[in-house]
Amino acid sequence: MLKIYADENMPYVQQFFAELGQVQLVDGRNLTPAQVADADVLLVRSVTKVNAELLSQNNKLKFVGTATIGVDHIDQSYLQQQGIHFSSAPGCNAQSVVEYVLSSLFLLAEQQQKPLQQWTIGVVGVGQIGSRLVKALQALQVKVLQCDPLRAAVESDFAHTPFADLLKQVDALSFHVPLIKSGEHATFKLLNSQTLAQLAPEVAIINASRGEVTCNQALLAEAQKLAQNGGQRPLVLDVWDNEPLVLKALVPYCRIATAHIAGHSIEGKARGTEMLYQALCRLLNLTPGHGLHDFCPSPVMEMLQISANFGLSDVQNLCRMLYDVRRDDALFRYHLNGNGFDWLRKHYPPRREFSSLRLATPEGAIPEYLTQLGFSSQ
Repeated sequence: MLKIYADENMPYVQQFFAELGQVQLVDGRNLTPAQVADADVLLVRSVTKVNAELLSQNNKLKFVGTATIGVDHIDQSYLQQQGIHFSSAPGCNAQSVVEYVLSSLFLLAEQQQKPLQQWTIGVVGVGQIGSRLVKALQALQVKVLQCDPLRAAVESDFAHTPFADLLKQVDALSFHVPLIKSGEHATFKLLNSQTLAQLAPEVAIINASRGEVTCNQALLAEAQKLAQNGGQRPLVLDVWDNEPLVLKALVPYCRIATAHIAGHSIEGKARGTEMLYQALCRLLNLTPGHGLHDFCPSPVMEMLQISANFGLSDVQNLCRMLYDVRRDDALFRYHLNGNGFDWLRKHYPPRREFSSLRLATPEGAIPEYLTQLGFSSQ
């Protein structure tokens, strides 16, 4: 029987993998080489660095899976050298992150009394998450500028705006890049004291990618300087330098501060588990016996009827019925000093994606922009 070691915060991992082996739940943040010495399968999230050091006592590992989009915590070269199969979960929580960003933007627009349709949003990194965000914003008739030099290099029709130019043209920046520490397209400290100085102080910054993409020390220095004259840049930070050790001095300067939970919808987390289950089944030449629908609970709100009068100005209220980012900001500020960052992630309250709510209209079909946002119809 396979010995399967899995992060304790991976939802439904017992239900999905029990038929494939013996599942042992572990603390992914503090995993040691001795704990995984006899693992046949290792299932992790972004808090676990999988490398030669972690696997130094293991000579039987067959499969490593991360239930995340990002893979910067995995030494894929080492796994390949050892003949260990690897799988990630690209796109698993993309919709969840998009809904987090939309909720944040709705709040900022409300605070500034400036409808989103009058904003220009810069999306930095247009992959699994960024491309969905672009489509959602365009569905809301928001002007979007896209920055992704890697896509621009291979797609002649991709509408790329260089980062330096983007800084001068937007009302908000939303980061959705992988963490790349060196090279021409490095994203490590992409927003630093130099690039921050090129950004007008009223421009909002949203980071729901990796903490090291935005230099927290630079953000704090600027925030303190702006505060001397009564100013404050709109900051939305879901990810932080040196997690779980948050730069606590920066938190009071954030409009929204959360504990790396943008992708933590029930569907987003469970979809990652399902994708790893499917990948391991393929490796073992087995037909998957379970799907996400087998384990996800019924949503609290299953169906809502909207009238013909429903319009773009009503979307914010509809979205907030399912998710209001202010809940997670309040939890973060209340529990950070006591229970801490990892506790917040482990005890994250249930949150459903837009697709969990079926919409109906007297006419039958719902407006196309609601479908593009992720809502489903009857």
